[in-house]
Amino acid sequence: MGLLHFSAFFELALSLVCSKAADPSSKNRRLNTSILIRYPSSSGGCTILIDVGKFFYHSALRWFPTFGIRTIDAVIITHSHADAIGGLDDLRDWTNNVQPHIPIYVAPRDFEVMKKTHYYLVDTSVIIPGAAVSELQFNIIHEEPFIVHDLKVIPLPVWHGPGYRSLGFRFGNICYISDVSEIPEETYPLLKNCEILVLDALRPDRSSATHFGLPRALDEVRKIQPKRTLFTGMMHLMDHEKVSEDLEKLKKTEGLDVQLSYDGLRVPKSPPGLSSAPVNIFCIAAYMK
Repeated sequence: MGLLHFSAFFELALSLVCSKAADPSSKNRRLNTSILIRYPSSSGGCTILIDVGKFFYHSALRWFPTFGIRTIDAVIITHSHADAIGGLDDLRDWTNNVQPHIPIYVAPRDFEVMKKTHYYLVDTSVIIPGAAVSELQFNIIHEEPFIVHDLKVIPLPVWHGPGYRSLGFRFGNICYISDVSEIPEETYPLLKNCEILVLDALRPDRSSATHFGLPRALDEVRKIQPKRTLFTGMMHLMDHEKVSEDLEKLKKTEGLDVQLSYDGLRVPKSPPGLSSAPVNIFCIAAYMK
């Protein structure tokens, strides 16, 4: 979990992991799922953020200074739930003090939601004169490749519950799918030759209506066959140390390199087609809700 659940005071099963999450240094302390991609571009270093959830600002305060991150060159949205867009308003601290604006890349269906939940960021004419709000430039993306600051991004359409579409993204040989209950057959070819897969794994025992559980996530890893997998979106029943020990055994028995991600994880990578210089992936938060 991220912040200590109130229910943990009353349920022992929750409190065992949640009590660890109260420690800021614990890998069981997780906020809303998000990653940050930092890579060289023609204009210099570029920083792209995927999702800005409810606790994005808390993550940024902790991890941006640690990794020397100041600007946000673009934000890409996976879906329109609060754990992915709840922090859009907090981007005002960047557009008011660090940079003039931030481009937002979002699917049409999710932009329609933003028109309701963050109407004042979409239609700035309703803002009271002098009010400080995020200065955002909305770019509509579809389920086809697009370019963000020289980086080719390939959408990975998935289902996040019955009838609800979410997007994963591929850049180079790195694939990110944070919110998924089913991968359509037409998406699997887009995952071919994936080197690093960041994949949703909510529960240790089973899947839910909207998320892969660990058993299903492992089955998908066996099917996709990435070189390395980082699970994300873990709930309070997933103790980092215990589950990590279990996953380590799979490396010996099946040759699967699977690990739990954690807030603040940094993965340097030089994937073909991006740059000879390292591309840094920061799991600035690894928890769903």
